[in-house]
Amino acid sequence: MDPQSYSARTRYRRPAAWYLRLNWLGVALTSVGLAPRGAVTIAIRGRKSGRIRKLPILAIPVEGHRYLVALAGEAQWVRNVRAAGGRVTMRRGRRREVTLVELPVDQRAPVLKAYIGFGETLGGAKTASQQAEFYFGVDRDASLEELATIAEHYPVFRIDPA
Repeated sequence: MDPQSYSARTRYRRPAAWYLRLNWLGVALTSVGLAPRGAVTIAIRGRKSGRIRKLPILAIPVEGHRYLVALAGEAQWVRNVRAAGGRVTMRRGRRREVTLVELPVDQRAPVLKAYIGFGETLGGAKTASQQAEFYFGVDRDASLEELATIAEHYPVFRIDPA
């Protein structure tokens, strides 16, 4: 199965129906530490409903920090994080409170490049090529300048201790 395509240049890219139906499984596996390396679950209070929402997501290491990339753009979790002032609970085996700090657009390209590279370490060159194409609409070897032109469509958050 091909990955979800997030390469369209729109404000928000709704997840595929299959992804929404399987979200619970990703949350369960990630929460207990059985998901791929780097995968975590974030729990954030819904800005309208007040209910806790959980999402499995990759935390990408870049130069001593870890980052979350919103592949779907202005996704609901991004809006909820902003409304909560960045305060979320993160879990991979154990729970911890963290603060997500949104990066300005001009600082996102290196993290997007690292996201593509992380795909290569997890699944090889073919996986990285697929991720670059489906997630960002670029070649695996895209330059930082190329990634800077699309960075406004992908919110990026640095994970800081609470």
